Amino acid sequence: MAPAEDSHRVTLARVGVDDAGVRLDRWFRRHHPQVTHGRLEKWLRSGQVRLDGRRVRAATRVEAGQTIRIPPMGAAARPPQEQAPPPMPAALVAELSARVLHRDDHVIVLNKPSGLAVQGGTGTSRHLDGLLDGLRFGGERPRLVHRLDKDTSGVLVLARSASSAAALARSFRAKTARKIYWALVVGVPRPVSGRIDLPLAKVAGSRGERIRPDETAGRRAVTDYRIVDKAGRRAAWLMLEPRTGRTHQLRVHCAALGTPILGDGKYGGAGAFVADRGRGLHLHARAIAIPHPRGGLIQAMAPLPPHMEASWRFFGFDPADATDPFADPP
Repeated sequence: MAPAEDSHRVTLARVGVDDAGVRLDRWFRRHHPQVTHGRLEKWLRSGQVRLDGRRVRAATRVEAGQTIRIPPMGAAARPPQEQAPPPMPAALVAELSARVLHRDDHVIVLNKPSGLAVQGGTGTSRHLDGLLDGLRFGGERPRLVHRLDKDTSGVLVLARSASSAAALARSFRAKTARKIYWALVVGVPRPVSGRIDLPLAKVAGSRGERIRPDETAGRRAVTDYRIVDKAGRRAAWLMLEPRTGRTHQLRVHCAALGTPILGDGKYGGAGAFVADRGRGLHLHARAIAIPHPRGGLIQAMAPLPPHMEASWRFFGFDPADATDPFADPP
């Protein structure tokens, strides 16, 4: 828990059980929402914020029992005016509720639509994080525990309490959660199944950040794939299982095979499009299996979004032809 604030002295806060495993910046956002991210970064760079006496970064994860040094907050200690969030439109609440694939007292699994960002950013005013009040179902505001790209649809896990968020986050970090994606790619990869082990690195460009293969400076990225069906040499339906979680990993790995994901002009260029098809990224988080925070296993599958369902019909693919995504061992 966070201590009572004093704007003129250093305070020490002990991390509680419900906060175990969360990032330090998220701990501050949870307990000291009036402290901006920029101010926190400044405190971290100057060593004013420390964890058990050590310098750390905003992404450092805290554990129960650790002590966080908090510098004098000054004007930042004045809490913002409490305002109730404006009521969400009933139609939007109904739409979000209809996308719930699984719900219990601890976890919600949502079928995220393509085109909806998970979190806000420059030029992004509408995002899932800003809509989560519509998924309270009489409880706390749900918490994000992982992400999908804006244009990727499918299963997204939300936690309904801080302790559940910490447990789910540990599962993702420990790779005990399995995620299965479906993709429609242009061309047919060879061999028909295999493992892509290709390091990836982020590079800045005139049009924003991109990811590229980099054997020297890249971080290891591993994806297992297999062909479920194909339409001659024009296109193939792939089942993908990422073993690591790098940004745009599946998109770059498919492009590196010479078979870019349909609609992915960023990494596939003109080769990511075929006649009469290609509107929208054809990448879908089909299924997830993750340990439940209170024991057992959650498994959930999301149906294809409309633009991918139309492409399945166009190429003569039948979703029923896919085997159980978790039939094979991890």
